[in-house]
Amino acid sequence: MIGYVTVGTNDLPRATAFFDKLFATIGAGRFLESDKFIAWATSPEAAGVCVTTPFDEGEATVGNGVMVALVVDSTEKVDEVYNKAIELGASDEGKPGPRGELSGFYAGYFRDLDGNKFNVFHMDMPEG
Repeated sequence: MIGYVTVGTNDLPRATAFFDKLFATIGAGRFLESDKFIAWATSPEAAGVCVTTPFDEGEATVGNGVMVALVVDSTEKVDEVYNKAIELGASDEGKPGPRGELSGFYAGYFRDLDGNKFNVFHMDMPEG
């Protein structure tokens, strides 16, 4: 249902460098770009993440309660993406691990260089 999610930045070159390196860990590449935005996805049919300077040319701000969740195929990949984000200068919002409120849900949380909140997660839900 979701085509892409957009987060704002006040420094597009800095944000682009961060996300190029981060999204490479999950095999995502650029699929749309202009002088004001860049979008990444793992395939043209998959949901993507876009970073943009605000259309109104005002300052980009972080939405309270807004978060982008990135699904990956293993708990090891959660750890890898989270650690890469931290290595690239992101701030910790919750180290990777199981989340007790949801059985089989393993996630790590971080904020990008502009303060946007991200979650990288894997779900291993028991059948039944």
